[in-house]
Amino acid sequence: MRSPRRLIAGIIAGVVVIAAAGWALSTRLRSPADEAARRAAPRPSLVTAAVERRELVSTVVTSGTLEYGSPLPITLAGAVGGAAELQRATRAPRKGRIKEGAVLMEVNGRPVFALRGSVPMHRTIAPGSKGADVRQLQRALRRLGFGGPLTGVFDQATIAAVTRMYTKKGYEAQQPSPADRQAYDTLRKAVQTAQETLATEQQALDQGRDVLPLKVKLDNAEADMTAAKRALKQAEERRLTPEDEAKLAAADTAVRAAEERLAAAEQELAAARTRPTPTPTPSLTPTPTPTFVSASQPPADTSLLRMRVENARADLAAAHEARGLAVEEARQAREKRLEELRKTVRTAKESLVTAQQALRQARKLSPTRLKVAGARKDVAAAKEMLAEYARTYGTSVPPGEVVFLPKLPARVQKVSVQAGQRVEDEVATVTSSSFMVTASVEAAESELLRAGMEASIELGTGRTYRATLTAVGDRAKVPGAEDPPEGAVPILLTPATSKALKAGTAVTARVTVGATEEPVLVVPVAAVITSADGKARVRVEHARDETEDVEVRTGLAADGNVEVTGALKEGDRVVVGGG
Repeated sequence: MRSPRRLIAGIIAGVVVIAAAGWALSTRLRSPADEAARRAAPRPSLVTAAVERRELVSTVVTSGTLEYGSPLPITLAGAVGGAAELQRATRAPRKGRIKEGAVLMEVNGRPVFALRGSVPMHRTIAPGSKGADVRQLQRALRRLGFGGPLTGVFDQATIAAVTRMYTKKGYEAQQPSPADRQAYDTLRKAVQTAQETLATEQQALDQGRDVLPLKVKLDNAEADMTAAKRALKQAEERRLTPEDEAKLAAADTAVRAAEERLAAAEQELAAARTRPTPTPTPSLTPTPTPTFVSASQPPADTSLLRMRVENARADLAAAHEARGLAVEEARQAREKRLEELRKTVRTAKESLVTAQQALRQARKLSPTRLKVAGARKDVAAAKEMLAEYARTYGTSVPPGEVVFLPKLPARVQKVSVQAGQRVEDEVATVTSSSFMVTASVEAAESELLRAGMEASIELGTGRTYRATLTAVGDRAKVPGAEDPPEGAVPILLTPATSKALKAGTAVTARVTVGATEEPVLVVPVAAVITSADGKARVRVEHARDETEDVEVRTGLAADGNVEVTGALKEGDRVVVGGG
């Protein structure tokens, strides 16, 4: 007989099995309405994106190639050496780096120096040459340590500096050619011949007797003139003659004597007026004692003394008058004497002019005189020609022996002439020693670009270098740029460093056209809606399928996102699509 527990467990297990079978059957059995609902399209929902806070950078991306920058074809400005004979390269330019002061090549055994400068070589720089090209040459000489002035004149100091530059490189500075030396010697001999002819004719004229009396007369007139001027000068410097000085001395003595007599008479008169007068009076004493009248008594008689004073005064006045007459007589005598001497000078001058004119007239009529005049003109003309030639005679710099390049060091990229070939046109092409990237962008993108913008270049290895946008525009602004595709604009970028870079490498260039200074709120461009009133708005989702329009101000846009400001915060969800 089974136990009650086992019976109950069996019943429970059966119930569980039946329930499980019913559930399984119910999951597989659906009504037509449930089946239709299951197969219907889901209810439309909004597509949103989160508002982010980050820095935004806008760039223009293009591809380009690394090359050495600023290619410049080189042609020689003229002959190398002193003569314009056949110019043949005796040492061709070598590819690679070239620095200032280096010899680029040789022509007919003569050097062609590379110097830095913007004024092209265009003439022979000879002694006395002046100009901007000479000053440019002087600056180069000073940079290379050869010294010299900075005057813009090719003088002896500059010639010495040029000579030192040539000598250091194992060459001799260009000296006058044999033809130049022969021409200089011919002109020098012409001057000597003209001077000898003049000396001969002058000697014949000096020895000629046709004008000898007139020369003697002229010499005498010159001597008389000199003597008259000397006498007049001495008379003008001396105020009085010895006789006049004696008369004035006597007059001065008489004045002093009269002054002394007057002073003595006045002194005696004054003493008499103040002297007391004694008056005897009776006295009881045996010895009489003199008594004096009081000051109130009348003075003694001084009429004689007064007369003496008056006479002394009259004598003094007469002495002064006599001295004045002596001075006046001396003055008149001096004026008369000076006038006579001046007349003598005028007469001597007239005689001198007459003698000169007579001699000059006689010499003009003399055949020998005419020969002397002609010889003098020949000497002057010969000297002028020699001086003109000598101004440019000496050490010079031929136009083909210097090539001025805008920037040095540079690189010889292409050689256009080989040793033994004639030098006629381009001899080489040089580039700068730094790299550049030439590329092109669409015309619409070029409107965003400006020279000086920050950029970067990325190699195929993924390594990135800083760079700068150097030029935007046509080929004239972008040296070395190939013809861009139609509708595109060439650009030029300069890497910040040339280290580990190789010419001919393809790179990806990115030019930064805008960036925020700090992290800002950004949303997808598709989230911004422009209303009929022209204001920008975004739809912010608050709950499922519930949105609110929020007005915003847009800023920088890049990579499908745009900077916004308004009643937003980081993390808000904005609608970018949906129902």
